[in-house]
Amino acid sequence: HQLEGVKLFPKNDQHSLTGDEWLQSDECKAIGDDLKKTLEGLMDHLFGPVEKKWSSDYFPFTEPSLECEILYDGEWLEVLGCGVVHTEVLDMAGRGDRRGWAFGLGLERLAMILFGIPDIRLFWTEDTRFHKQFKAGQITKFKSYSKYPPCYKDIAFWLPESGMEENDFFEVARGVAGDLVEKIDLTDEFTHPKTNRTSKCYRITYRSMDRSLTDDEINALQMELREKSASDLNVEVR
Repeated sequence: HQLEGVKLFPKNDQHSLTGDEWLQSDECKAIGDDLKKTLEGLMDHLFGPVEKKWSSDYFPFTEPSLECEILYDGEWLEVLGCGVVHTEVLDMAGRGDRRGWAFGLGLERLAMILFGIPDIRLFWTEDTRFHKQFKAGQITKFKSYSKYPPCYKDIAFWLPESGMEENDFFEVARGVAGDLVEKIDLTDEFTHPKTNRTSKCYRITYRSMDRSLTDDEINALQMELREKSASDLNVEVR
C-alpha cells in the first residue's frame, strides 16, 4: 500500500524550459528545496527529530528524483522516494499551468519502522500471535515469535571499482529467493590497505512462513545468489 502526495505551484516561467535548462533553473531549485523542507518535517513528525540524508534516484515521472533515508535506532532506513514532477505529466493531467513535486511512501514500510516489525510478510499472516499485539491508535513494539526456524548464510565479495548500490544487491537476493529472505544484514566491511579494494560481507536470514527449510534448498539458493551477484553486480565473490 502506498501513500502518495503532490504539491503544486503557479508556473513562474512562461517559457517552456526542458532538459538541463529546467534542472538548472531557479524555479526547479526552489521546488526541490520546498520538497526537502516539507518531507523532512514529515519525517520529524513521524519519528521525532532524526538525522536524514538525500541521494539521487530514478523515477519515470520526476526529475530530479530523490530518495530520503533516516537514521533510526542506529540504522539508515529508506523511507520514501520523491522528485520534481515532469512538465509532461502535468500537461497530461490538465495542469500545464503548474509546477510541482510528488512523493510516495510505502505504508507497510512505515509501519515496519514504527512498530519494529522485521518481516513484511507478517502483514498477511492470520496468526493471532501477531494480531493480538496491536490496538488501533497505539504504537507498540512488535514482540517476535518463532514458528519455523531461520537459516543463516553469509556472502562476502569485493566491490567493483565503480562501487555498488546496496539496494541493488538486496534486489538480486529477493529475485533469487523471493519471500524466503527475511532480512539482510551487513556484518563486515573493510578496505585493503594495499589494493584499496573494499570488501563487504552480508548475512542473509532465510525463513519460510509456513514450513521448515532444508539445508539442500537453502544451499542451492545461496549458490544461485553467488552466481547472480557476480554476473549482475560485477562483484568478485570470495
